[in-house]
Amino acid sequence: MRTARFTLDPAFTVGEVNPRLFGSFVEHLGRCVYTGIFEPGHPEADEAGLRTDVLELVRELGVTAVRYPGGNFVSGYKWEDSVGPAEERPRRLDLAWRSTESNRFGLSEYIAFLKKIGPQAEPMMAVNLGTRGVAQALELQEYANHPAGTALSEQRIAHGDKDPFGIRMWCLGNEMDGPWQTGHKTAEEYGRVAAETARAMRQIDPSVELVACGSSSQSMPTFAAWEATVLAETYDLVDYVSLHAYYEPQDGDVDSFLASAVDMESFIENVVATCDHIGAKLKSKKKINLSFDEWNVWYISEWHAIENSAERDWPEAPRLLEDNYSVMDAVVFGSLLIALLRHADRVTVACLAQLVNVIAPIMTEPGGPAWRQTTFFPFAQASRYGRGEVLDVRVDSPTYETKKYGEAELLHATAVRAADGSVTVFAVNRSRDAAMPLEVALNGLELTSVVEHSVFADADPDARNTLAEPERVAPRVVRGTTLQGGTLGAILEPLSWNVIRLA
Repeated sequence: MRTARFTLDPAFTVGEVNPRLFGSFVEHLGRCVYTGIFEPGHPEADEAGLRTDVLELVRELGVTAVRYPGGNFVSGYKWEDSVGPAEERPRRLDLAWRSTESNRFGLSEYIAFLKKIGPQAEPMMAVNLGTRGVAQALELQEYANHPAGTALSEQRIAHGDKDPFGIRMWCLGNEMDGPWQTGHKTAEEYGRVAAETARAMRQIDPSVELVACGSSSQSMPTFAAWEATVLAETYDLVDYVSLHAYYEPQDGDVDSFLASAVDMESFIENVVATCDHIGAKLKSKKKINLSFDEWNVWYISEWHAIENSAERDWPEAPRLLEDNYSVMDAVVFGSLLIALLRHADRVTVACLAQLVNVIAPIMTEPGGPAWRQTTFFPFAQASRYGRGEVLDVRVDSPTYETKKYGEAELLHATAVRAADGSVTVFAVNRSRDAAMPLEVALNGLELTSVVEHSVFADADPDARNTLAEPERVAPRVVRGTTLQGGTLGAILEPLSWNVIRLA
């Protein structure tokens, strides 16, 4: 294969990586919460019922912001059901996932979970703008954040939480453009209620950071027009607009699946263009940033087959969306991470959907072990080494043809320069059958050695980690990668995720 090349120069940068780029998502869906992060009676459960084995993996994963409690779930959510003594909380029907919600895990438990992850774990709370509105959002904000002296803040204190929760980031609803959403609205309807809610929440606290619902995917028939209409109402009131995207191989088209990040980058750039267009129309100097607060590989067609054919009679914490990820899935997943980093100047929040069991990097068995899926490893490495300033990477790469995206580059790459001057290159080789020689010219970077070249790949692209074989695949060290005369030289294995650290 022809050698792929690019140049790194500290004079040419994209932007600083916001730690929130490595956020995740906990929704009351399937077993994400119950028997996922929360399982009283489990041998590894702490006094609060949180699984300590899962907490250890979440810390290793490097998760920062955690979006909660949905997702589609939030559009039928009554926040007050989730506070107070657990044994007194009501059981409710969850229309989004046709399940029964016990509310045994609620708002206080969510905040306690974040504290046990560590100080890097920041709450990102969604409010229900589907079946509820401004008044309920304000009540939740007062309960969660007001120090003391009002009915709702005193109620929180009486429930055992003396200190306010300090939630700064709030999502104004979820996927309100989607006809599947309980309380689905037109762009005009949603834009108005989002503006009213944002204005009122800022009356309580002008410093809150607010996310307006963007399109649920780039393929939505209302895409771009939705963002333009919503932002025309909310531009000066919100800080972010959301994006959601999931990818899977469709009709056996693996080549297009491997190039999924082409679509993700296009989606980001199109939303940025729409935001800036509305800003220009309003003659505003403000820049709206992007919250890519749902993204992943998700075999959604398999879910639709179950959703549309199975009889589901309101079970509690059923096994839903428990995709088991292969090496190929992890390589695509890594490429999506590269896409987010390549746009770190405008994508300043991102949430991997989801955290445990539900299309997740961490799996658990009730009463049993927890283990890492293949997608765990690219996320953990990106969160650990992708901190700093993203360098501008323009690749000269061999290409291949895809049905969905036309000609796509076989190399997908980015690089991040840390505060200490070290550089990490993240690179994916999309070729299924050929290794790729890589040369990177280093201009103006005082780098003298390869600290490590880690690769995630396998002779079997369908290899995966399971309950029976939880450590079947993991990253391994590559020998022979060189840094000589200001040029990095490496061989990228076929269908591989690579992390090359330079100092």
